[in-house]
Amino acid sequence: MNAPMTDSRDPLLQPYRLRHLTLRNRIMSTAHEPAYAEEGMPKDRYRLYHVERAKGGIALTMTAGSAVVSEDSPASFGNLLAYRDEIVPWMKRLADECHEHGAAVMIQLTHLGRRTGFAQEPWFPILSASAVREPAHRSFPKEAELWDLDRVVADFAAAAARMQAAGLDGIEIEAYGHLLDSFWSPATNHRTDEYGGGLDNRLRLFLRVLDAVRDAVGTEFIVGTRLVADEDWERGLSRAEGLEIAHRLVATGKLDFLNVIRGHIETDAALTQVIPIQGMRSAPHLDFAGEVRERTKFPVFHAARIPDVATARHAVATGKLDMVGMTRAHLADPHIVRKIIAGREQEIRPCVGATYCLDRIYEGRDALCIHNAATGREASIPHILPAREGPRLRVLVAGAGPGGLEAARVAAERGHDVRIFEASARPGGQVLLAARLPRRRELAGIIDWRLERLAAHGIEVACDRYLEAGDVLAEAPDVVLLATGGLPDTEVLEAGNDLVVSGWDILSGQVAPAGRVLVFDDHAGHPGLEAAELAAEAGAEVEIATPERFFAADMGGMNHHLYAAAFHRLGVRLTINTRLLAVRREGNGLVATLGSDHGPERVERRVEQVVVEHGTLPDASLYESLKPHSRNLGEVDYQALAAGSAQSLTRNPEGGFRLFRLGDAVASRNIHAAIYDGLRFARGL
Repeated sequence: MNAPMTDSRDPLLQPYRLRHLTLRNRIMSTAHEPAYAEEGMPKDRYRLYHVERAKGGIALTMTAGSAVVSEDSPASFGNLLAYRDEIVPWMKRLADECHEHGAAVMIQLTHLGRRTGFAQEPWFPILSASAVREPAHRSFPKEAELWDLDRVVADFAAAAARMQAAGLDGIEIEAYGHLLDSFWSPATNHRTDEYGGGLDNRLRLFLRVLDAVRDAVGTEFIVGTRLVADEDWERGLSRAEGLEIAHRLVATGKLDFLNVIRGHIETDAALTQVIPIQGMRSAPHLDFAGEVRERTKFPVFHAARIPDVATARHAVATGKLDMVGMTRAHLADPHIVRKIIAGREQEIRPCVGATYCLDRIYEGRDALCIHNAATGREASIPHILPAREGPRLRVLVAGAGPGGLEAARVAAERGHDVRIFEASARPGGQVLLAARLPRRRELAGIIDWRLERLAAHGIEVACDRYLEAGDVLAEAPDVVLLATGGLPDTEVLEAGNDLVVSGWDILSGQVAPAGRVLVFDDHAGHPGLEAAELAAEAGAEVEIATPERFFAADMGGMNHHLYAAAFHRLGVRLTINTRLLAVRREGNGLVATLGSDHGPERVERRVEQVVVEHGTLPDASLYESLKPHSRNLGEVDYQALAAGSAQSLTRNPEGGFRLFRLGDAVASRNIHAAIYDGLRFARGL
């Protein structure tokens, strides 16, 4: 597939020639597994996700992260099954549709090695270079035998041939935390045969795979590798050896590009150094990737928290990269390139680094962007909203948190007359509290982007406006969307509820942490942990007690790591399987009674402060006062909501408007849920 040339001077928009293939610009989405596969196949949801990036102008979308080539590499992230012949027509349809929109398509192929678990069909033992366990997946691999390696080599070649038959533009061989590079690393290769010891031996399996793949696909098919070129690990692959590996692979003449990784991924802590999240440095390995390019004089791709156009442009303009990966950024906005071309960079929805997407994947769920609810739902929700059909409605939104702002934005983009009110002095809702933790400040981008989009439609948020029913009725709206949020629920104890403070009190600064602080986290998400971290940073002696089996049970490993690191540094005590039962005053302090769901024993803690995090309860006063005046009496047609259709229930024909609640105004949930509510309700207007 050859793309048309452009005369733009923007470095990002320059075409790039890769062997026989011309990529239309320098922006790509690197291989990742969104876990949208069905039965290991890239069916409609998977295909539409990648087609949307093609529509958005991306040059190359790299599918799978990774597609497995062998049955003894069981899927651990919803991986595609590249060892099955039936994948070919599914991949062909995906590739054909992306090609129609001008994007190239490749796939990453792998044997996961020890980065998976055995306890699923077909229950084969896990393979690695040596019997070294990976902590993240907890399986104990067997040391690969020579017949295993013969089979794996043949499996790679067969999978590559399937992808060529499907009409893809190329493949990427994974050598980053999986089987092939387990042979490279001294940390995982303890062999004494011809596959262990010196670098010649440790490279032997990869070179066999590369030879077999080239024999299978010929020269008119792109073959690259995503490789770790420095494990940044005292017992792992060194920078010197990694660069030598890169030189040797280039010298084979059988590769077309290097996609460079720095670091290792056997633990959550190590993974976040490879794939940084919010609060960590952007593009930390960009200079290293540039060094690989300079030393090898070979095409280099790279992605590691390159979230914005300015950084991507710098990477290409300074010659550090040939193709720049903006993978998480495209979950937030798949139309980045289209907006650059149109001179509308300011409209790009920012990646805020929340890593909600990856945390969900590593917890065995599907990837979702924290603030683009259309991502992964392309079959039912368009990324570009169509203009309304029918009359222009007067839409009143109460509450300018993420859900209310999204509802107002979507209604405005559809062409409705929108007014939005906020009771406090600033828009943002609970996001403002979450962003009080310094390393989570980027969350403010969720609010800022929506305010900018509303301003483009001439809409400002009316702040310091606490609405009562009469205020709403005076506006004569057609639709009322209540995003009034909730209030902390601290009434959870047998006694002493009046003696505790909420996580909000700590996050907002209304209550200063003091002395010994007990945080009872019965939420298992960010709020309680943020309060605990802020209290500890302020000098308090903090203990977190939770009834869960482990702390932060509702949070993925990448965000979990940064809290764990902070708590380790600050000396925060973590107590699991423990429930706060009661608090009483004793002298100048408090006594907290702790119990467990697992036995009758009780213990006491003497502290100065008790913080309770138990989610929120809806602020329902305005809703209850408006229900009798509404046409639907607040009732929601869930089937219509799920389908993205208009809400048409009429329970009170005399009512003047339709009334709906969003986000925490219904029940305690999270940012994504609030935004998804706002999008769905407003889209159906």
